[in-house]
This record gives sequence, structure tokens and C-alpha cells, in this order.
Amino acid sequence: MESQLDRQFAALADPTRRAILARLAKGEATVGELARPFGISQPAISRHLKVLEAAGLIEGTRAAQARPRRLKAEGLAEARAWIDGFADYWRDNFDRLDALLGQMEGPKP
Repeated sequence: MESQLDRQFAALADPTRRAILARLAKGEATVGELARPFGISQPAISRHLKVLEAAGLIEGTRAAQARPRRLKAEGLAEARAWIDGFADYWRDNFDRLDALLGQMEGPKP
């Protein structure tokens, strides 16, 4: 069974979907508005939007005939928490590298 985290990373793996998220971070937009800069069809954008919605990264609203989409920032919380879990690993590695470089430089005058 695919987890929500798997769906989020699968959604984020595609550059078009990342660009859609970046656009939605500026404010909600309709399918037509989202499709315009990509030069792809509205059905293709709609498929990308379905992936993003299934991953919990965006949501649709009802505004008359249009269904604008908006970023659902809390949808990134699980992916961010997973990535943040590696912060100590990288911090430790950089600290060790810093210590090694300090040893290589020798004593400072």
C-alpha cells in the first residue's frame, strides 16, 4: 500500500508539478491559468492536479463555474518532517569535515 509520504515524493518528483506548486504558492489559480505557461493541454494539467490533490499538496475550491486550486501548505508537513530527520546527520558530517579541515590547516597564528 502506498503511503501519503510516497504520494508526496512521487508528486514532487515531476518538474511540472513542482512548478505548479510554486505558482500556487503565489495564490490560487484556475486550470487554464496553470496550463498557460507550460504549453500543454488542460487535460494534461488536470492529471497533474489530480496527483497533487491525491498527495494532499493542493485543494480545489468552488468559485462560480471555475474550480481554482490553491496550495495546501500543511500537505508538505510529512515530507518536511522526513527530510528534517536527516538534519542531525548532515550537521554531524559538516562538523567532522570542519574539524578535519582545521587539523589540516594546522595551528592558527
